[in-house]
Amino acid sequence: MKYSRKLLEGTFLKRYKRFFADVEYQGQTVVAHVPNTGSMKSVNNPGQLCLISESDNPERKLKFTLEMIKAPSGSWVGVNTSTPNTVVKETVLRVIGKHKDEVGSFAHWASFDEAKPEYKISAETRLDFALKKKDSDKMHFIEVKNVTLGEDGVAKFPDAVTERGQKHIRELMALMEQGHTAELVFTVQRHDCGTFAPADDIDPEYGRLLREAFKKGLKISPLIVDLTPTEATLSEMLLPVKL
Repeated sequence: MKYSRKLLEGTFLKRYKRFFADVEYQGQTVVAHVPNTGSMKSVNNPGQLCLISESDNPERKLKFTLEMIKAPSGSWVGVNTSTPNTVVKETVLRVIGKHKDEVGSFAHWASFDEAKPEYKISAETRLDFALKKKDSDKMHFIEVKNVTLGEDGVAKFPDAVTERGQKHIRELMALMEQGHTAELVFTVQRHDCGTFAPADDIDPEYGRLLREAFKKGLKISPLIVDLTPTEATLSEMLLPVKL
């Protein structure tokens, strides 16, 4: 995912009312939109460098969007929750139909013929992607989760209690019982973590459900997102999972 223009460097001052942040940029304090509903625990650190995007859309109330904050470890951490779905979609569309030897960590996606984003499984729920083979009525369902929380080298999800996330795991288990396959892709938007684990101290029910689903065949894929001031891409770096 290439940004329409290079991101701008500033200093993160504070986040408030969830969706607003004050950023020092070129000697002035500007207000940036924060596209993240989570707590941003471990990256909500005033005084850290940050990267913001600038919009030229005159209809927007806020000209700037907070994209990344630098962690004390020195790693950029992507906080824009729309980035994960975009980079996963780009990757899925690039690899489906390819020979598995060409696509590394994404070989299990390459065996499918088509990808349907925002796939509706009920009146209330859409899952991020459904992959399908032409000669089969069984699908591979993918739900994407954004990971910004990192503690002692461990990437963790969620950073706040997520009833929606719990619901998604239950739905994926129901789909697996129908003979489909399912996967949770945890897009880790930081480079300073060596393993992935559920944040049991924050949402123990999510951790319990994740372990239950894993035992029933859920594929868990924590993948690092490569971040630069010009683009974000899904890497093939798959973190070990600690359940």
